[in-house]
Amino acid sequence: MTNLPNNRRFVKHFAQSRHTFCVMKGLDSTDRRMIAMLRADGRAPVSALATALHISRGTAQTRLNRLVSEGVIRGFTIQVGAGADEGLVRAMTTVQLTGASARTVVRRLREIGAIRAVHTTNGKWDLVAEIAASSLEDLDEALTDIRAIEGISLTETSLLLRTL
Repeated sequence: MTNLPNNRRFVKHFAQSRHTFCVMKGLDSTDRRMIAMLRADGRAPVSALATALHISRGTAQTRLNRLVSEGVIRGFTIQVGAGADEGLVRAMTTVQLTGASARTVVRRLREIGAIRAVHTTNGKWDLVAEIAASSLEDLDEALTDIRAIEGISLTETSLLLRTL
């Protein structure tokens, strides 16, 4: 995306946005619009956020600081194109739990370096783990680590061949 202060279309879109967002405790529509803008561009300058939201730069900075300190925004990340994942072995592993606390299992899963994200789901499976490994051997090691976690009773892994 181009430099946001000069990107009037971006600013106008988010300033007039009437998107419906899930209600988060203590967040107003300005907070939710700010979060949406940061999802689109995590490097958006505070001045561009302020312009789009029709608030002062100081107010935008204060709101952003509050969202970070309250844990609503946990970090700023980048999104990479398909070329950045070239050469990686990617997979989705579904996980079924028994006995152990889901929080404990999720905490242990996040300690495995090849796991990019963990999601809750419904149906037969309790969790889905996104994995990216540098080789099949590294993927095998990650899967071995996953299966060794107490409370995981069953896993099923599908390799991601290409993104369409």
